[in-house]
Amino acid sequence: MSVETLVNEAGTSSDIANLNINGERLWQSLMDLAQLGATPKGGVCRLALTDLDRAGRDLFVKWCEEAGCSITIDVIGNIFARRPGKDNSLPPIMTGSHIDTQPTGGKFDGCFGVMSGLEVIRTLNDHNIVTEAPIEVAVWTNEEGSRFAPCMMGSGVFIGKFDLEETYAIADYEGAKVGDELKRIGYLGQQQVPGHKVGAYFEAHIEQGPILENEEKTIGVVIGCLGQKWFDLTLKGVESHAGPTPMSLRKDALLGAAEVIQAVNRIALEHQPYACGTCGHIEAYPGSRNVIPGEVLVSIDFRHLEEDQLAHMISELEKVLEKLKTENGLELELKPTANFPALYFHDDCVNAVRTGAQRLGVPHMDIVSGAGHDAIFMAEVCPAGMIFVPCEDGISHNEIENADPEDLAVGCNVLLHAMLERSGVC
Repeated sequence: MSVETLVNEAGTSSDIANLNINGERLWQSLMDLAQLGATPKGGVCRLALTDLDRAGRDLFVKWCEEAGCSITIDVIGNIFARRPGKDNSLPPIMTGSHIDTQPTGGKFDGCFGVMSGLEVIRTLNDHNIVTEAPIEVAVWTNEEGSRFAPCMMGSGVFIGKFDLEETYAIADYEGAKVGDELKRIGYLGQQQVPGHKVGAYFEAHIEQGPILENEEKTIGVVIGCLGQKWFDLTLKGVESHAGPTPMSLRKDALLGAAEVIQAVNRIALEHQPYACGTCGHIEAYPGSRNVIPGEVLVSIDFRHLEEDQLAHMISELEKVLEKLKTENGLELELKPTANFPALYFHDDCVNAVRTGAQRLGVPHMDIVSGAGHDAIFMAEVCPAGMIFVPCEDGISHNEIENADPEDLAVGCNVLLHAMLERSGVC
């Protein structure tokens, strides 16, 4: 069937190029949701499985039920709002994201993807369009990981990557456990995991970086996500008095950490494009101004789109660490803390996003995601793709996070057309 037509209930055809979401309605949904946990600086604090998270979930469920969707909740609290299709035996074409936030989060991270999915359903209702397969919007539990670690918890349990009982037992800093909090807020569902089959998964998201804005593009066609390997490095020297100890006889753990930090930056620059290297956390012991640091903990975050390049970056770091052992006399322990493989999204989904942007005539470019998203896990069980829109100055995970309403509307329109491309009705 032609990609230029859709079949609606009346049996007539409508031009797909003229089908648009309601941008004002999308914006209002985002602003209404942002009131739940609103902060004085204009952001949102709505941590996973809190009362505010429950309020956000309740509002989403209410809106979806008003749009004629059925609601299913699984045993880790993921919410699935389904609009029926012509053939409900087909696996749904799914979109979604999360509504939990960072402690100093913004209005759009995650929430844009969820509200875009709702707006797609509302638009299909407005035009009486029947899709061949069902359309489904997911709200994933605890994507941020800011209250409970790890991040992307709900989608991880959904695909069977995380054990359910172990996840229930994870506690926050105050001792509250995931399983107990799911019960408390009323979102411990019955649908079992691993979850139901999905025909394709799309996720619309703000970029959380400056590339689209810098390149003056409205749509980022996400071709893949950077692999991530995280480490905690402990360096041990000898703490001693800062005055009587000659420079040539010192075993300064912090000086070793400084060499590591410089090396991480250098290695990332040498493995462009796509490479990132960050040391975002450091602790020095004993932490006194006139004592040479005897022990230092430094975090290392390496990212790359190609697994072999990521492995080479780590190999280069290990050479630096060996030098610190032999020439500086430091003891070292490199402990892995996270490992997310690099991935390319499915060609069919990437092409559906690109085709949607082309059909709408909006400036677009291929881009890779440097951050983690639920789409990464969903790509392990079904064809998946992502859509990026710019955010102001590339700022995210910040109360001043901002996005242009027109850009958000375009991103939602691309999502609509990409989902229809995969839905079997066009």
